[in-house]
Amino acid sequence: MISDMLPPDFKIISSLRYDPALAAIGKQRAAKTSPDALSTPYYLLPYHQERLRNAATCFTWERALAYLEQDTNEFVKFLDTFIPDNTKPWRLRIVMDRMGTCEVEVNPATSMDPLNLLLPSDTSPQTTIWRVYIDSEHIAPSVFTTHKTTARDFYTAARLRSGIVSLLEQAEVLLVNPAGDIMEGSITTPYFRRRNTAGEEGGPAWITPPVSSGGNAGTTRHYALAEGFCTERTIAATDLVDGEECWLSNGVRGFIRGKIVLMRSNDLQT
Repeated sequence: MISDMLPPDFKIISSLRYDPALAAIGKQRAAKTSPDALSTPYYLLPYHQERLRNAATCFTWERALAYLEQDTNEFVKFLDTFIPDNTKPWRLRIVMDRMGTCEVEVNPATSMDPLNLLLPSDTSPQTTIWRVYIDSEHIAPSVFTTHKTTARDFYTAARLRSGIVSLLEQAEVLLVNPAGDIMEGSITTPYFRRRNTAGEEGGPAWITPPVSSGGNAGTTRHYALAEGFCTERTIAATDLVDGEECWLSNGVRGFIRGKIVLMRSNDLQT
C-alpha cells in the first residue's frame, strides 16, 4: 500500500490566492460549470478541494478525505479565520496530513491585475513574459507528479538545472517524461498553440498536456479545460520551437504569458 511507504512528515498540499477583487470580476463572465469556481474570494476553491480529495483518495487517507468532503461554504468559513485583512490579496498554502489535520500558511500575495485570474486572450492585460526552459533530464511519472505534495525535490532539481534559483524569478522549466513528452511546469501548467493535423478543424486554439503524460492535475488546468480554453494533447518536447509563445498558469498567479527558450542567448532578449 502506497500510504505505508510514505515518510511520517509527508503531506498533501494546494496553494491558492485569496483576492477580494474576485467577487467583482467573477460577475464579468458567465460560468460554464457548476458550482462556479470563481464564486468566492478564494481562487478556484472548489477545484482545490477536489484536488486534495483526489490526493487523499490516492493515498487512502480516510480521515483526510472525510474532512475534505465538507461543503465549500463551510470550508470558506474555516479559511476566513486565517485571513489577516480581507481587503488585501493573500497567498494561501493548504497543508493536510493523513489524520485530516489541516494547516493553512498565509503570506502577502504579489500585486497583480485581478483580470489575469480569468482565462487569457490576445487582449489580456499583461506585459510580463516569463522565460520557459525545457528540463535537460527526464522524470518518471508517479503519484508524486500526479498529485501536489510535500515531495517536491525533483521540481527543485529541474529548476536548478535550468538556472532558476528563486521562486521570484520570472522563469519556468517544463518537466519531460521518459517518452520525451512534456508533463507540466515546475510550478505551473503550460498551454501551447494548437498543432493542426491533417483533416482536423475547429476546437480550442490552445492545448495542454494530458494527465496521462505524468503531470499534475492542476486547478487552473481544470478551470481552463472546463471553460473550453484548451483541449488535451500529447506534446513532444522536440516539437517546441525557440521563441514560441505559450501560456502558464497556477492557483496563485492566474495566467501568465511565456516564451520558450531553447537557445540561452535569447535570455538577453526577453
